Formats: sequence, C-alpha cells, structure tokens
Amino acid sequence: MNPSSPLADRLARRPQRLALLAQVAAQGSITRAAKAVGLSYKAAWDAIDELNNLADAPLVERSVGGRGGGGARLTAEGERVLALYQRLEQVQARMLESAGQERDLELLGRLLLRTSARNQLGGRVRAIHPQGRNDLIEIELNGGARIRARITRASTENLGLENGSRVIALMKAGGLEVQPPASPVAPDGNALDGRIERLLAADEGPWEVRIGLPGGQTLCALCEARRLREQALDEGSPVRVTFAAAQVLLGTPL
Repeated sequence: MNPSSPLADRLARRPQRLALLAQVAAQGSITRAAKAVGLSYKAAWDAIDELNNLADAPLVERSVGGRGGGGARLTAEGERVLALYQRLEQVQARMLESAGQERDLELLGRLLLRTSARNQLGGRVRAIHPQGRNDLIEIELNGGARIRARITRASTENLGLENGSRVIALMKAGGLEVQPPASPVAPDGNALDGRIERLLAADEGPWEVRIGLPGGQTLCALCEARRLREQALDEGSPVRVTFAAAQVLLGTPL
C-alpha cells in the first residue's frame, strides 16, 4: 500500500472512531472521551459498539451508569490497535507492509468501514451451500456464534467468498426481533442469545434495545415498549434475537 491508496485515504479522512479510542484510554470515561473528539454521548456508544463488533476481540470495556456516564478502558487488544494506528500516523504505510503488517492493515480497513446498518459483525465464512440461484453462507462471528446469510450466487462470486474468507455481516436494527430466551427459530432463521445492556426510550416509536452477546459483540434492535412490557424484558434480562438469513447483508474488508 502507498500513501495514496484507498486505505490511506480512508485513514486520513475518517480517524474519529480511532481517535475516540485514544481519548477513552486517556480519560477513562465515555462522556469525556466523546466531548474530546466532538461526538455526542450516544454517537460515542455507537462508535464503540461498532469497533467492538468489527474487531477480533472487544477493544473497549465499559461500565454503565455512575457519575460521568460510566467508566471505560481499553482492553489489551484495544491498546494494541491504538498503538498500531498511532504508528500509522508516524510512518508511511509502505514501511508497515515491508514489516509484514498486512493483517493489521486489513483489520484497520474493517474498523474504518461505515454503512447505514446499525449492526456490523465481523466473522469468517465457514461453509457455502448452493440453493438454486442463491447461496446460504454460514458465518462464524468473531465471538464464536454462528449465523447464516442468503445472498445471490452472483454476489458470492463478486465478493470472492470461499471458506475462510473474512466478511462483515450487516443487519438493520429494524430487522431484528427481540424475544424471550429459548424462543423458537424459523427454519431459515438465525438466533443470537444475549442479555439486554441498555434500553433507550423514545418519545414516539420503538425503543432502542442494546444486547450484549457472550463473545463481547453488541446488537442494536428496535422494539415497541408495549412488547417489552408484555414479555417482561428489562435491562439485564436474557433475550434471544432472531432474524431471517435474507436480512443479512455481507461485505468484505479492504
């Protein structure tokens, strides 16, 4: 990669999420880190969720509530990624390539991806099952859970997917169903079990539900307050998130 490559351009244009990592390390607070990089508190939470979801392991550990909006600190992986980014600011990307850092450059490419989908989960292709003009793609997420995506054969070929390929699974928050634990799953559906971390009330429309997965990733779903009450779901409740394979879009990192 040279300084005018697509990845170098993206690093120059969009450093804010990785700058947020540096401020979390320095401030120990999501609220103070958000203010330092010019983000709202909610936008900072979203950015941290995206970073944790796309990395091989969570980059930030946080505690909810308390004075200042809760504490936060970088994990060992977060410190490693931050150090890598700081090196990229100091030296030419070509020097990193010559040192054999292609894997880390690919990781940064994943972390800098931006889409309109609220949920972005990193993983690897574990199987491809042909189904007429479509393929059912089995994906092992970074946290170890598995989901399936149904895409066209042409999309499989255009993305160059094969067993072991790195992918990013994208799901809209509105396409996820929040269910009680052990709820049944449709034959062509996916299920991820986790626990509600936060409920963000809305004046109108559905509430935002943030669900922590066992592997450290986070999902964002939308659910009507009435349904949450009927199912006795609150912060801390175990839940099952279900969604169809056709709801999953796939992307590949740089």
